Amino acid sequence: MSCGRTYTVDEKVRMHDWPDVLLERWSDEARRVPGWIQKPLAADFIGYAYAPAGMCLLLPVVPLQRAWRQHGRKWINLYGTRSAQNPGYVSVGVPVPRHVLMQAIVEAMFVS
Repeated sequence: MSCGRTYTVDEKVRMHDWPDVLLERWSDEARRVPGWIQKPLAADFIGYAYAPAGMCLLLPVVPLQRAWRQHGRKWINLYGTRSAQNPGYVSVGVPVPRHVLMQAIVEAMFVS
């Protein structure tokens, strides 16, 4: 930026145009290693891209993680989880509809 401020972006890419954002709850389920939605991140934003659509959501990390803390349990009950088998570990995510997540992020920016 012209003022010298630097923003950092952690990129996530999905190879299908799903109607949700898959929030990684567990990076390694068996070892209970937290996924990116529930661990401290050095990034300011998550760039969440849908490759086929050529579209990317720029999600602010602090409000995103606050929304997870406020709604995560409810989302798990409503939307379930999806497991991904990786070499040597299984990661688990929660597929939250985009419109639901975006509304929760906006609400997470209000403090009362």
